[in-house]
Formats: sequence, C-alpha cells, structure tokens
Amino acid sequence: MIENMTETPEKSPLDAPKGPDTDAGRQSTSDAIALPSHLAGSGPLDRLVETARDYARASVSDNTRRAYAKDWAAFARWCRMRGADTLPPSPQMIGLYIADLAAPQGKASSQSAIQPLSVSSIERRLSGLAWGYAQRGARLDRADRHIVTVLAGIRRKHARPPAQKEAILPEDIRAMLATLPHDLRGLRDRAILLIGFAGGLRRSEIVRLDHGKDDTPDAGGWVQVMDEGALLTLRGKTGWREVEIARGSSEQTCPVHALTQWLHYARIDFGPIFVAVSRNGLKATQNRLSDKHIARLIKQTVEDAGLRPELSKAERLRLYSGHSLRAGLASSAEIDERHVQKQLGHASAEMTRRYQRRRDRFRVNLTRAAGL
Repeated sequence: MIENMTETPEKSPLDAPKGPDTDAGRQSTSDAIALPSHLAGSGPLDRLVETARDYARASVSDNTRRAYAKDWAAFARWCRMRGADTLPPSPQMIGLYIADLAAPQGKASSQSAIQPLSVSSIERRLSGLAWGYAQRGARLDRADRHIVTVLAGIRRKHARPPAQKEAILPEDIRAMLATLPHDLRGLRDRAILLIGFAGGLRRSEIVRLDHGKDDTPDAGGWVQVMDEGALLTLRGKTGWREVEIARGSSEQTCPVHALTQWLHYARIDFGPIFVAVSRNGLKATQNRLSDKHIARLIKQTVEDAGLRPELSKAERLRLYSGHSLRAGLASSAEIDERHVQKQLGHASAEMTRRYQRRRDRFRVNLTRAAGL
C-alpha cells in the first residue's frame, strides 16, 4: 500500500558519491572557468569567477547533468576494458563504441548477455559524450563519417517506433484516487495526481513547485491559488511558462481543492509544496520529494486500482510512468488541440499529438478535400 512506500526526499547533486568518472564532468566545469592568466586576482574578480561557475553549472538541469555523467562513466569504463584512452576524442573509437551498444559483443555475466540499447538511447549517449568532452576542453565531431555512417546504419537496422506509456484517463485516475488513505500522505498524493494530470506536468515539474516565488534556490516554479483556479509558473526546457488549472466539477476530483487541502493540513506556507511526511504520518517535513516518488506513486496506485487486469503485474507496471499523467490529459481533453499544446508546453502540435493515445485521426479528410 501507499503508506508503506519509501519516500525519497530529493538529494542535491552535491550529495551524490564522487568518483573519477561520475564527478569529473562537474569538477571540470568549475575548473574551466577562471581568471585570464594575465590578470591578477582580487576580491571582486574572484567573486565574479564563482558567480560565473554557478551560472555554468546551471546551464543544464541537474537531471541532465547526472545522466550525462553516467554516459561518460559508461564510456570511460568501456575504454578502460579495451585498453583505450578517452582523450583525445577519437571518432573511430566512438563509432566502435556505438556499434557495441547496438550489438553488444560480450557477456554481462555467465548467465545473461548484455542487452542492446535502443536508437534513442544511443543518441542520448552521444549527446552525453559530446557534453563530457566539452567539459574537458575537447570537441567531439559528431558529423565525422566514422560516427555518422555507423549511426545511420544502426537507425536503418534497429529503429522502431518509440514505446509509449499508457495514458491515465479520467476513469483511471478516479479509481487510483479511491485507493489512497484519508490521512496526511493521502492528501498529498491526491494533490500530486490531480495537479499532475490537470496541469499535464512532468514529474520533475511537480516536485519542483514552491509555495511562492523565490522561496528556495532550487525551485522550478511556484503556485498562486485564485478563486477560479491555480496559476502555476514553471521553468521548463524552453523557458518560463504559465499553466492554468481551473477548478473541477466536484471536490472529490478538483485539483485545486486537493492542493488547498494538502497545504492547509500540512501547514505549508513557504518553500517546497510536495514534501515528505514524518514516519508517524502526522507532520509534513521540509524535505522536498524526489521525482522518483511520483513514478512509484503512479505505479502503486495503478496496481492497487487493478487497471488493465488482463496484463501481468510486470507488464502493467512497465506500461505506466510519470508521463502517463501528461498523456492522459492530452488524450482526454475534448478541446482545441492548441490549448492542450500550450498546457503541455510543447513547441509544436506534432509533439502534442504523440501524447494523444486516443483521438479522431480522420476528422480532417484530405482525400475528399482533394476531390476524390
């Protein structure tokens, strides 16, 4: 049950274990920014250096930085096992590396073979390597023929449509809400599910919400509750955007009511909105939840609600994730597509359509419009 779920307060990237592979990128980012050699240091200039380093660290999100650091660590480990050096960048070696990712040549253990990566995962690895080299003052030429031709062949042989997560529809979320207890944790998790669904939010956007503007330095947005609904100001991948969440038709499924109930009984008027609850379940702490809590919450309530009973538990849990809330809003809202696009923060309508699991695909009949 949800009461027994482990709550994971969010950890700062600085809390992560440091090592030669995982932390080198972050260290070199700071070290690369310094005073020019011909300038003598001074108090104001040294403070500017620290400010510039802070901005450099903020150039990518913490999640992206952690993912890229893992990509670099995996590549460094692969090179060590083959007696190769990571520096200087070698397009030939990168070509061999991505070929091994697509068709692994070794064994992870005596029992099971290493699983090949998908095309999208390999492309993400390349982005991580380009970032890792940039942090070390080098440049990876991804347009080199040794990389481009191998990657083109991988796409041709292994590319397939992306696996989409199941959408959580209104009837599903009602069933999921019914499984939650009527205590402080239940109030919080109700608000998380309803705000996430109605706002079409990513799980990182949910947990990064603060009560007010500039409450904490690591916030990704804040909430303003009004008579008509709640206005969320979010910092996303492409900049700041506003998300309007209007009040629902009943208190049981109204995201704004669920949010205000949680804030009232948890006595939250400053700082992170969605925080861990004390072990006895009677008090909200000051520890911001990790986005992993959102994923666990969705999977647990999906299982407790008995959604998709024809599937095994493993298959069912693989189908649902944090993106199921975004897909659910995109698939359920019977309004002009451009409004859904704005709510989800997508730059194109095509991206929004990828989230729509059910829609009238042939509403616009170009065949008849062309006269056939």
